[in-house]
Amino acid sequence: MGGVPLMSELLGIVRFKFHEGKVEEFKRLSARAMEIVRAQDTGTLQYDTYFNDDESEAVVIERFRDSQALIEHGEHVAALMEPIIATASVSGELLGELSPKLRAKMTGDVPQLFRLYRSM
Repeated sequence: MGGVPLMSELLGIVRFKFHEGKVEEFKRLSARAMEIVRAQDTGTLQYDTYFNDDESEAVVIERFRDSQALIEHGEHVAALMEPIIATASVSGELLGELSPKLRAKMTGDVPQLFRLYRSM
């Protein structure tokens, strides 16, 4: 595995396909999540939400300083996760090297986990 740097930064890509009539509820919850991230998260580097043209789908891009920052973020927005996930079919990927503590918290198939193979 020569030439592969050990990076602690994590990148999350979360995809939403909204259930009928649920996009406004997602927007409301998403705005609340953004308030929490701005006020409380210390290691969230990026937290961006994108919509397609007809707002039937969204993609959220999240970047975290390290595994502990993602754990902290999860604790801060925990109360919103169930209602947010109820608005859509959700899938996603988490890219990077997870700490053992974070890996232990990752159960089920979402998100898919990817480790860095090569980097510029």
